[in-house]
Amino acid sequence: MEALRLVLLYVHLFGFALLLGGAIAQYVTGKLKINSAMLWGSIIQVVSGIGLAAPLRDGNEPDPAKLVTKFLLAVIIFVMVFFARKRDSVNRGHFLAIIGMTLVTAAVAVFWR
Repeated sequence: MEALRLVLLYVHLFGFALLLGGAIAQYVTGKLKINSAMLWGSIIQVVSGIGLAAPLRDGNEPDPAKLVTKFLLAVIIFVMVFFARKRDSVNRGHFLAIIGMTLVTAAVAVFWR
């Protein structure tokens, strides 16, 4: 079970890298548009996060409040990315909110014990 958890964690981090890296790459170019890395990163984050949240019954389950918080943030990010993906450009506030919420989600994962 530990190997499965580690693989899911690796995939989850890969999704985070796609989401944040894709967003920063777009921000640096100056054209605020949702790219495919952001879309796939958000999908990977939600799916692998659900897998990581599955109870493994080893006595080391995360706090349910933390799981709900991370799940809601991940779904909000996914919705923001999904519905803006076909636009030629995205509002600056919308784009920065995606980046900010991605960083907040990572902070919740790291600092909430």
